Amino acid sequence: MKSLMSLWSRLAEESASQCCTSATRDINTVACRFEHEGLSFFTITLPQLGKSLQKWLDQGEVGIDSSFARGRGGRLPLFLGGFFARVFDRCSGSLLDDPCIASIQAIFQLTLVAGKIELPCSPARQLKAVQNYVKCEQEVRESDRTLSDGDLREFVRMSNLLFGRLFSAADRDVYYGRVVPKHGPGSTADGLTGNGKFNQTVWTTRLEPVFPMGEHLLPNWSFYSELEKVDLLEPGAEVPVKVTLVPKTQKTPRVIAMEPTCMQYMQQALLRCLLEHHRKDDFLRDVIGFDDQVPNQELARLGSIDQRTATLDLSDASDRVSNQLVRAMFAQYPHLHVAIDATRSRRAVLPEIRGSRKRVVRLAKYASMGSALCFPIEAMVFTTLIFLGIQRSLNEPLDRRTLHEFRGSVRVYGDDLIVPTDHVPTVVRTLEHFGARVGTGKSFWTGKFRESCGREYFNGHDVSLTRVRQEFPTSRQDATEVVSAVSLRNQLYMSGYWRVCRWLDEYLERLLGYFPVVLPTSSVLGRVSALGFQSERDHPSLHSPLVRGYVVEAKPPLDHLEGPNALLKCLLKLDTEASLRASMPWLPADTAMEARRIGGRPSTLRDKPPEAVSNHLERFGRPKSISTKLRWRSPL
Repeated sequence: MKSLMSLWSRLAEESASQCCTSATRDINTVACRFEHEGLSFFTITLPQLGKSLQKWLDQGEVGIDSSFARGRGGRLPLFLGGFFARVFDRCSGSLLDDPCIASIQAIFQLTLVAGKIELPCSPARQLKAVQNYVKCEQEVRESDRTLSDGDLREFVRMSNLLFGRLFSAADRDVYYGRVVPKHGPGSTADGLTGNGKFNQTVWTTRLEPVFPMGEHLLPNWSFYSELEKVDLLEPGAEVPVKVTLVPKTQKTPRVIAMEPTCMQYMQQALLRCLLEHHRKDDFLRDVIGFDDQVPNQELARLGSIDQRTATLDLSDASDRVSNQLVRAMFAQYPHLHVAIDATRSRRAVLPEIRGSRKRVVRLAKYASMGSALCFPIEAMVFTTLIFLGIQRSLNEPLDRRTLHEFRGSVRVYGDDLIVPTDHVPTVVRTLEHFGARVGTGKSFWTGKFRESCGREYFNGHDVSLTRVRQEFPTSRQDATEVVSAVSLRNQLYMSGYWRVCRWLDEYLERLLGYFPVVLPTSSVLGRVSALGFQSERDHPSLHSPLVRGYVVEAKPPLDHLEGPNALLKCLLKLDTEASLRASMPWLPADTAMEARRIGGRPSTLRDKPPEAVSNHLERFGRPKSISTKLRWRSPL
């Protein structure tokens, strides 16, 4: 990772030039520690200092960070001292009246740049992540035992106040069989992928009463004999979710759980139903986001100016949402309640790591990341708890009229929460009383720093950074790394690191041979420039500009589907389009749509390769690999 050291040195030099200071000693310090500590210095140690700065900005003074020495007679770290001195007072450590915004952004850039690079963790850290997953289960059970009947009644009343109309509409849809299932793009616990998911031969007795397999596994009842191939599993024989670890940071992996195919299939149906009714509710659209992070980011920016709103971050958010709370939330909507419970997996199988045995645990949480319903359900639970905390803070019951007063001061996107600063203490106590854990290190409400949905703000200024997400490529065949490096270069260019970009341009030109100037919307892997785009020749028939460069190709794997299951897939695609058009009438009538739902966001044909649409019965599923091909393409 010498390239990472070279990148950091150039970032430090250009940042120092922008902030009128010197980074020579800082570069020497990083080179020495990188040599002795290895890559973990960039991925673990430096990010800790960046996270400390976030808290120091919120508290208004420098705290303690044992990773770096302090100057004699002062409180500032010696490392990056030239930058820190432009933000905090050297002697007292207090935040300056007019801190240098460029220095704040430079410190974030230099400390957090490699904090989220996708690298595998050590077996010890992987084992610790699995142990924490089990520990969360125990803590959810303990939290369930501490909740009184009064707590649950209060929670249910607030939930009904917020979501009563949505749940009633969804309950009717389940009762009248108006939900349309869909297979998700990811892996499943039973190993089915792509078109193979339409050949599923497993159903459960819990699904059957509410979602009969004859109505959801067959294109029509003339294929009734196909049901003879389906095994109907009792609860004890159901396939458990498969807990697996995926790269997140070198400090800790992300723990997800792959659902069985039949569960994921019907979870997607309920997800679509809930999101369609969510979009029709003006108040809920303003309070909960599923597909747009910008409102959260804008509220965080405004909160850093007027300090009216706080940003809260939850630790292990999805793993701490109790199934007891979810059952209580839906209890008054019988058909939806049964459907939500039937599509929930009750057990999980843990992975074998470092000699630990594979074992199955019973789940107290509602669902782990991997369930299609995890994200929306957790958002609804957290929204309910926020307003419950506000109600307790006001010491008076809220109603539909008073709820609307909090538009613009409450916003939830997954585990990123925006809440009114005046009610933060009570909201935090309420969240933790009901089992959530507020990460105090990433929650801000005291000073003028706010962070939400990947954007950082100080006193209204965007001080966000550009992160390295992948290792640097060593050859053109490293397609994923090449795409990441090009993205990194263009983000740094837009952030004003032009000298660093010149070095990256030379690096990528040597690697690729072709690295043209293009617009951000072009499919060509090229450099973004404030001067526009490059044109090498015109299209022979369209007379539009063309450049020669590398484009990413990712073919879905060969996966032939025929017979009744092929017909079922085509009919489900038509149902998806009809559902989207009904809920989003502003879409062009001639636009072929396919639901791509993580938060209900549709994608047009331009978002995916042609094979994914026109030849989906032959090729389907996530590409197993991507490659880069030299092509003539538009720079626009």
